[in-house]
Amino acid sequence: SEFKMAGRRVAFACRLWSGTRQACLTSGRITRQSVYLTRRHTTSATGSTAKGGLRLGIYKTWRTENDKVLRQFSTSDLPSHKKVTLPALSPTMEQGTLVSWEKEEGEHIEEGDVLAQVETDKATMEMESPSTGYIAKVFVSAGTKELPLGQLLCVLVENEEDAAVFKDLQDPGTAAKPVEKQEEVKSEEPSSSITHPSAATPTQPAATPTPGSRVLASPYARALAAEKGINLSAVGSGTGYSGSITSRDLTSVPSQQTPFTDIELTGMRKTIASRLVQSKQSVPHYYLTMDINMDDIIRIRKELNSQDNVKLSINDFIIKASAFALKKVPEVNSSWMDTFIRRYSTVDISVAVSTDGGLITPIIPNVTEKGLLQISSEMRELAEKARSGKLKPEEYQGGTFTISNLGMYGIKSFTAVINPPQSCILAVGGADLRPVSNKTAEHGFVMANVMTVTMSCDHRVVDGAVGAQWLSQFKSFLENPYTMLL
Repeated sequence: SEFKMAGRRVAFACRLWSGTRQACLTSGRITRQSVYLTRRHTTSATGSTAKGGLRLGIYKTWRTENDKVLRQFSTSDLPSHKKVTLPALSPTMEQGTLVSWEKEEGEHIEEGDVLAQVETDKATMEMESPSTGYIAKVFVSAGTKELPLGQLLCVLVENEEDAAVFKDLQDPGTAAKPVEKQEEVKSEEPSSSITHPSAATPTQPAATPTPGSRVLASPYARALAAEKGINLSAVGSGTGYSGSITSRDLTSVPSQQTPFTDIELTGMRKTIASRLVQSKQSVPHYYLTMDINMDDIIRIRKELNSQDNVKLSINDFIIKASAFALKKVPEVNSSWMDTFIRRYSTVDISVAVSTDGGLITPIIPNVTEKGLLQISSEMRELAEKARSGKLKPEEYQGGTFTISNLGMYGIKSFTAVINPPQSCILAVGGADLRPVSNKTAEHGFVMANVMTVTMSCDHRVVDGAVGAQWLSQFKSFLENPYTMLL
């Protein structure tokens, strides 16, 4: 058959491959375009699908310097498909790391199923599939870091048989640029444009690895080199197959361990560092410290925990007392918004939780409307999610006041950095036995469990007197816990 394309006559012969893709030989003057045919799927009146006529499409072929052919398809000529790009999984997310794929190429996935695990600036989150279909092509491998929003991740197709069409599809953003010189495909020698797998190049002798090149080594040799701090690229050619390095080659190499280890920054650690520096440079901190007698709280907690299915912590009482104090002194329950101060009507307490990746502050919303049991249950659930990296954005973004408690580590007192745009953060130390003045006691004092707290305040929002009033209310609620029932 003959077709007219842009005024040029092109003769070709084609054969079907797997019912969906065809290989073809072309002749003529077109050098960077080839012709392929795909079966068109038609649906009968009864709803059954049958393979029908042929559809003509165009794809571009680009040759790199090593003569490897890369194909970039015109999407208008491809079967119906869905491009899946990296979404913003949190309001502050600008880039992400693809931790792992939960599905592989060729697998079927339903809309809403977990497609991949993505590390954002705060946590590792589940990325859901935007539609139902088969994964035809994956463009980004697991572990790829600093992916921008909108990066093409994979392509979904409705019909499983259409997946093969996308096998050689290249991401337009990463495809190699075509070389300037265009090679003409001559009809007299069609086989010259086809690369035969059997035409293997002669084996070259093993050479010493050059800086930046891939070093061949056995898995045990790599582990041994990492343990001894040996740079494999400096070892040279090994005694293994094709010059690969084996453990025997490392026996005579002296250990090169350094006295330090460089740890790569995660997205979460970068965000923490950026926000802390911003807070200390832009927020005028001042600090207020107060000692609180915790004897009554400890006694009531012990009585409540003696009941079945009750396990309250000291921190649960601190969260509750903070919420009531914020209701009493609403000026502290505010944020600096550059041109105005925003005062909140609800009390949403952020509680600092330590994770392997860094500090994160999950939020207990509307604390004043919840009892101690509910606060305790929600706090345990949020802490587990935080440590496993499963927090949703709405569970850690926002909040009107933050509590950071290091008392369980034996810390007596410390100061914390304000979490903007919040205006205050409460640093809680551990309770220990200290002498407390008591005029009615025999020696003029008694031993009591005393806890030291320090509140960091933003002076643009909270004046010193206002911060002192809040601490007084907070102390009153903890030293007279029954007032929290009124």
